[in-house]
Order: sequence, then structure tokens, then C-alpha cells
Amino acid sequence: MGPLDGIRILDLTSVLMGPYATSLLGDMGADVIKIESLEGDIIRNVGPSRSGEMGGMFLHANRSKRSLAIDLKTEAGRALVLRLAKTADIVIYNVRPQAMARLGLTYEALAAVNPRIIYVGTFGFGQDGPYAERPAYDDLIQGASGVASLLGRSGDGTPRYVPVNIADRVVGLHATIAVLAALHHRERTGAGQKIDVPMFETMTGFVLGDHLGGLSYRPPLDQGGYARLLSRQRRPFRTADGHLCVVIYTDAHWRRFLALFGDRFAADPRYASHASRMQHIDDINGELAEIFLSRSTAEWQRELEAADIPNAPLHDLSTILDDPHLQAVDFFREAAHPSEGATITMAVPSRWSESQPAPQRLAPRLGEHSAEILTEIGLSAEDIDRLAAERVIRTAVAEAD
Repeated sequence: MGPLDGIRILDLTSVLMGPYATSLLGDMGADVIKIESLEGDIIRNVGPSRSGEMGGMFLHANRSKRSLAIDLKTEAGRALVLRLAKTADIVIYNVRPQAMARLGLTYEALAAVNPRIIYVGTFGFGQDGPYAERPAYDDLIQGASGVASLLGRSGDGTPRYVPVNIADRVVGLHATIAVLAALHHRERTGAGQKIDVPMFETMTGFVLGDHLGGLSYRPPLDQGGYARLLSRQRRPFRTADGHLCVVIYTDAHWRRFLALFGDRFAADPRYASHASRMQHIDDINGELAEIFLSRSTAEWQRELEAADIPNAPLHDLSTILDDPHLQAVDFFREAAHPSEGATITMAVPSRWSESQPAPQRLAPRLGEHSAEILTEIGLSAEDIDRLAAERVIRTAVAEAD
């Protein structure tokens, strides 16, 4: 019984941005109906899986959902979505609005059958600009919003993409926030509404919040960019036997850190204030790199923790599974999936004193809940069998046959 218990969401999203948002809402207790094509979400096939249709990224971004497979390009398929929309609170999609218009599933069409519907689109670009009809993917938005060039500026000059689908996930979080705020607005006013969450604008604001800097002023005070984040020496420090992540940030941190070395740095004006440290950040990080080579990771952890200086281990994708803190808070959990066998799931990270969110169900097989969902809106077994035979829908039974 999560905080969104009783809320129904029609999830017309695929790949990652939209599915990530709706999985968060499903964890909060919403009934998320994932409407897939008869071939299924393409991300089902990304990475290994035991069944061939449940890759790890799909598994984690589509938990807490039911799967209904419909051919939306058929008139009968569109009619089913409109019938479902009468029972829904939210519709969320992540194709271009022009594609939704071709399907006859615009806000106006859905609001005609359910005026209280909240209709959320997550797509590349705002619809008032010249990029409105362009396709968008995470890499494209990382480049357009400045992420790739910032990585180049902080490295060897070659633009690079962050090796995480950061745009998809950041925009997915914004979509989740928009849904929750729209539900609150409807609770107060009774009114549904249409909401656009464009990737380009959302990520541009996300990036420039850190890096617009002196370009925030007229005339500009500098060329923008946060020096600490752009330092070419900003990286985990190599120790005598490994690596350690360390942030020496406040004046108090620096006083305690420099005290470990006696008077060696006491008279160095570069270390005297935050402003002077930022001015000389590359040189200072280079000197720190030399210092951290002098002791083992364990020795540094003991000294830094005794001095209350922030530090953390450098994990890779395997070692993080054994992190003692994550184990203590029961973050990773084993679950037996019907088609995948033993799997690892991740807990909802927030802790609530009431209405704790939690995964409602494991990621569904394609069409696993088609018959169940359509029965809920009044279709008979004969209707469902006919629609499956006509290839309007796909059910888990039809798939097995």
C-alpha cells in the first residue's frame, strides 16, 4: 500500500526515459499498465537474459508494472487504449507528439473520454522551437546540452559521453516530479492537464545550473564553467595499493588535512582560502595525487576518517555488490523471476515512516497481463481470444502457443 495506491497509469513508453519514470511511480504503489507493441519494448533485448526477452536494463526499469501488448496502429487497438483511458489517472508517453497524433492518441482525444486525465509527454524538444520534430536519444542530448564538451574540457579535449544514460534518467526524474505535482493540482482543482517534459531544455537547465557561472551576468564575468568540476586532475586518487575517492572541500577540511603534514603547506597562499584553491585547483589536485601515493588505501581511510574528511571507496560493477553499507541496509535483494530464475533487485532508496514504497512486482513478460487487464474493463474471454487471433493484442497464452 504505497503512497500512490489507487492511481492507474497507462505507460506508453519504451527504452529507458519513460520506463524509468513509471517504475518509480509503480514502486510508490500506482497500477502501471505497460502498453507494448506486439514485438515488445526493444530494450527487452539489451544485454543477456535467460529467456531472451528480459535484459538487465529492462528488468530494473520495468518492475512494478503489468504488461499489455497491443498493436496501436489498428483501430481496434486504439479503441482499447481509449477504453482504458476512461479508468486511468495518467497517460505517459515518450515518442514524438507527432507520432501520438498519427495514432489518434492526442491529449484532446484522451481528455474527451476522461477530462481528469493527466497526459505527460517526455520527448526530445519543446514544441515551440525549430527542433520540435527532431528525434532524440541520450547521446544526442548529452552533446546538445553541453555534457560531452564539458567532459572534453576536463580531459584531453576530446568530447565524450558519460557512460550512463544520464539524460534519460534525469528527464525521467523530472517527469516523475511532474506527475506527482499534477496529481496534487488535480486533487485541489479537479482538473487534468497536458504536460510536456522536453529532454533538451531539461538537461540544459540541469547542466548550466553548475556551469553557467559568470555567463549568468550581463556583461559576462567569465566564460562559464565550475573550475573544481572541470579540473583535469579531478579523479579518484591513486594510493600505494589502489585508489580512494576524497573530497577536501571546506576550510575546516583543509585545516585538518594539512595538519597531517605539519608545516609543509602552512605558508602556501594557494591553500589559504576557497577562492585561492579554486584558482589553483589543477596544481593542488596534482600535488594531492603525489601525496596520496605515499600510503595504502586502508591507511588513508583510517587517517581521513579520524580527521572527519570525506572519503569513499572506488567501486566497480562487481565490488559494489559487496559494499558493507549496502548490505547492511538490505539494498540488494534476491528474487525468483518466473522466466529468469534467481535475480538481484534493488530496494527503493528512500525511507518513509508511513506508506513505504517498494517494488510491487517483478518485470513482466511480454503480454503477461493482457487478458487480466482487458477483463477488468469488461472484455469477455471470447473477445480477448478474438483480438489475439486478429493480432490486435498478444497474450502470454498466445505467446506460449
